[in-house]
Amino acid sequence: MVRKAYAKINIGLDVLRRRADGYHEVRMIMQTIGLHDELQFTRAESGITLRLNRPDLSAGADNLVYRAAELMLETYGIPQGVCITLEKNIPMAAGLAGGSADAAATLKGLNDLFRIGATQEELRKLGVRLGADVPYCIMGGTALAEGIGEILTPLRNLPQCKVLIAKPNIDVSTAFVYRNLHVETREYHPDVDAQLRGIAGDNLPQVIQAMGNILELVTIPEYPVIEEIKQTMKQAGAMNAMMSGSGPTVFGLFQDETSMKRAYEAVCAGGLARDIVMTEFVTAEEMLQEQA
Repeated sequence: MVRKAYAKINIGLDVLRRRADGYHEVRMIMQTIGLHDELQFTRAESGITLRLNRPDLSAGADNLVYRAAELMLETYGIPQGVCITLEKNIPMAAGLAGGSADAAATLKGLNDLFRIGATQEELRKLGVRLGADVPYCIMGGTALAEGIGEILTPLRNLPQCKVLIAKPNIDVSTAFVYRNLHVETREYHPDVDAQLRGIAGDNLPQVIQAMGNILELVTIPEYPVIEEIKQTMKQAGAMNAMMSGSGPTVFGLFQDETSMKRAYEAVCAGGLARDIVMTEFVTAEEMLQEQA
C-alpha cells in the first residue's frame, strides 16, 4: 500500500497570544500543495521497520513516522507489525510540515492496511498527540486552523493557481522563532478575516492581497535572504510571495505556468535557494480520491 504525504503552506498566519502552558494560539489559513513524500506500508509479523532514502534521517523512535506507527498499533491493539519505506522529497526544517505530513500519511495508511475503520475525526485526535500540524495534514485542502493548530474548519477550495516553492540554504528553528516573537508587543497582525471573506466569495485576488505571516517579523531580520527571494518572485510575476510557517521556505503564487517558470529561473540565477519546486494547490477531495 502506497500513500502520498503532501506538504502545506500557510496563506495567512497570525499568532494571537502565548498561553500559560508555553504553547501559542494561532489563526492560520492552511493549503495543501502537490509537493509530497511517498510512503509504502507492508504488513510484518511483528515490530516496526522504517527504511529511508535519506541516510541523515533517523529510522528509530524519534522519527515521527515510527511514532505514528507505534501509536496506531498500540491504540488499536494490532498484534502484527509493519515495514514502512519513506521516500523523502519535502525539504526538512522548511515550514512545509513535512514531518507532520508523513505522520498523517502513516496514521491513514495503517488505518487502511489493517482495516481498523477509524474515522478521520478519530485519527485527527490521535494526530495532535504527535504534533499540532498533524490533524490538518490528515484533513488537507483549504482550512482555517485555530487553537495551537488542531481546531480545524474546512473552507471552500481556493481557485487553482501555480505555486513556486523555494527554500534557501539555511535551516530555521521553530522554537527560536516563537521564542523571539514576543507577540504581546507586536502591533502588526495579518488580516485573516479578510482572507476568509475572500475565500467565501471565491475572490482569489482578495485572499492574495491580504496574505501575511507574523513570524516574518522574526525570521526575515535574522535571515534577509527570505525577503530577497520574495522580491525576486514578485518582480518575476508572482501575484504575491510569503514565507511559509516559521520559514525559511518562501512560496509565490502565479496566474500561469509561464510567469512561474520565469520566477523559477530568476531564483536559480540568483543562487538564492537550495530547493526549488514548481507545484500547485491540492484539494481535500483530490486527496481522498487518490486513496480510494
